[in-house]
Amino acid sequence: MSAPSWFASPAEATSRLDAVGYLADLPTATTAFLAGALEKPLLVEGPAGVGKTELAKAVARATGAELVRLQCYEGLDEARALYEWNYKKQLLRIQSAGDQEWDATHDDIFTEEFLLTRPLLTAIRRDEPTVLLVDEVDKTDIEVEGLLLEVLSDFQVTIPELGTVTSTRRPFVVLTSNASRELSEAVKRRCLYLHLDYPDADREREIVASHVPGLDDRVTTQLVATVARLRELELKKAPSIAESVDWARTLVALEIGDLDEKAVADTLGVILKHRSDHDRAVKELKLR
Repeated sequence: MSAPSWFASPAEATSRLDAVGYLADLPTATTAFLAGALEKPLLVEGPAGVGKTELAKAVARATGAELVRLQCYEGLDEARALYEWNYKKQLLRIQSAGDQEWDATHDDIFTEEFLLTRPLLTAIRRDEPTVLLVDEVDKTDIEVEGLLLEVLSDFQVTIPELGTVTSTRRPFVVLTSNASRELSEAVKRRCLYLHLDYPDADREREIVASHVPGLDDRVTTQLVATVARLRELELKKAPSIAESVDWARTLVALEIGDLDEKAVADTLGVILKHRSDHDRAVKELKLR
């Protein structure tokens, strides 16, 4: 099986990601290139809102691949991650079979017609270029990692009634984690690792300017500086990069030409979504 072409080099990864609105630094572009070249899953870890999920989406946009997303949560099980049988449809088939011999009916209802594929199996079975995003993997129970191991090790899934399904074209796999719990060494061993943090001021100015070119440069600088101050506070949810961009769009929409204390206070709800965070920001930034 020949490896699909994702990025020819780190430099090409940088330019192609930039073309779809994702400004990647050299470590990010290099790791994205290697994930495709080595056909290894990429584990991206870091605080919420630093662009982990967006990286997977950007890779899909830049390469023209289909994005298949598995959103992880506590209680996620195999049926929701991998596959399940359409029990209602199976029951109808059994009822319609009447007195037909059970063995024949059993074989009939465990076929592709009754299979409901979920994200992991969907990504493995696709022949076209696919980016598989396993989002917030740290929110799952540790038992789910055992399921991921088979997928990440051999890119295959065993369905007892149908046999083993093996990928004919390996997807570009991105796992994201907010590090709410430590992932197993077995999962980490199978992945390349990338840690993303909030960008420095220069990088965030570039990101905001690229998404909101209509914002005055001086206001962009004020916005980035204010967001940096907010991230230094002990907030329940620090402003994400996406919220910085939303704030910039808000300022353009309101035709605000100076991010003074009043402007910050009036628009704080765009970037802070918890009352306790809002109150702390008002106090610490000495807003009205």
